[in-house]
Amino acid sequence: MASAEHTNWAEQLRSERALLVKADVDIEQGWRRVRDQQDLLDWLQRAGHDTAQAERLVGLLKQTLIEWERHRTLIVQRVAYLEDRVTSH
Repeated sequence: MASAEHTNWAEQLRSERALLVKADVDIEQGWRRVRDQQDLLDWLQRAGHDTAQAERLVGLLKQTLIEWERHRTLIVQRVAYLEDRVTSH
C-alpha cells in the first residue's frame, strides 16, 4: 500500500511542478503585456487622447497578475508539501 501511496504523491508532485512552470510562463508573459499596455497608455496620454478605458485595462491586468502570483505561491507551497511526502515515504 505504501508504494501505491508514494506513486500517487509522486504523480501529484509532477503535476504540480508542471503547473508551476506554466504559472511562471503565464506570469512572465502577463507582465510583458502589462508593460506593452502601459507603453500604449503613455503614448495615448502624450497624444492627448481620452485614456480612461486604457487606464482601467492596465489596472485590471495588474490586479489579475497579482492574483496569478498569489496562486503561484499556493502551487509552490503544494510542491513543497508533496516533496516532503515523497521523500518521507
